Amino acid sequence: MPRSLIKRRLADVSDRLRGLRDELIMVDEQLAQLASEADDSRLRALISETPLAEHEHREAQRHADAMARHRADLLGSIEKLETTQDELLDRLIAETR
Repeated sequence: MPRSLIKRRLADVSDRLRGLRDELIMVDEQLAQLASEADDSRLRALISETPLAEHEHREAQRHADAMARHRADLLGSIEKLETTQDELLDRLIAETR
């Protein structure tokens, strides 16, 4: 693979990694908020013992769980891109020699 193509792909991977890491920061903040809301609604449901409070808890927990899955997907994408970046750097070093 030509050196210029490797550099271009490295730049692309780096940009995508930066974007995913920025998104991960936002997702972490949102997940913390959603988890807190789910915990609060769980306590309200335990105290009030009403169907409405239980429904609100399930909804809040479902949102927190969905955000946790999204976070896990982001981490997987970041891991794959980091592996790709490492492979490209190895190729670039091999080309240099």
